[in-house]
Amino acid sequence: MTEVFSIRPATPGDLDAIGRIQESAPEAAQWAPEQYLAFRVLVAERQGTIAGFIVWRETAADEWEILNLAVEPAQRRQGVGGALLRAALRHCRGAVYLEVRASNRSARAFYQAAGFRIAGRRPGYYSNPAEDAVLLVREPV
Repeated sequence: MTEVFSIRPATPGDLDAIGRIQESAPEAAQWAPEQYLAFRVLVAERQGTIAGFIVWRETAADEWEILNLAVEPAQRRQGVGGALLRAALRHCRGAVYLEVRASNRSARAFYQAAGFRIAGRRPGYYSNPAEDAVLLVREPV
């Protein structure tokens, strides 16, 4: 499938769209969008509209953490999330970690297909509703 969107670094002008996408994805982390600009943020843009975003940070030498990845519901299952993840991973040298809700089977399958494996569980990690997190890691290749 040919990608009909572009991946680029986020700008302050993208924060409203990032906020709307995040609100439309209750399974995603719910941060104040302006906080993301302290980290690395990429957006996928299709026909002038933000279709999704990914946020990650370096936590230690050769260790990274994906903080959030969300795609506009109407844009899901069209390669946007995978393209964002691949673009972010190109910047990460070392292990990459993330947490996902234990009940979010589609996200777990998505990340496992991208080479992540289960590394542990964080009991009671999430609230609204309370739920465990599954810790995933992708080791350097």
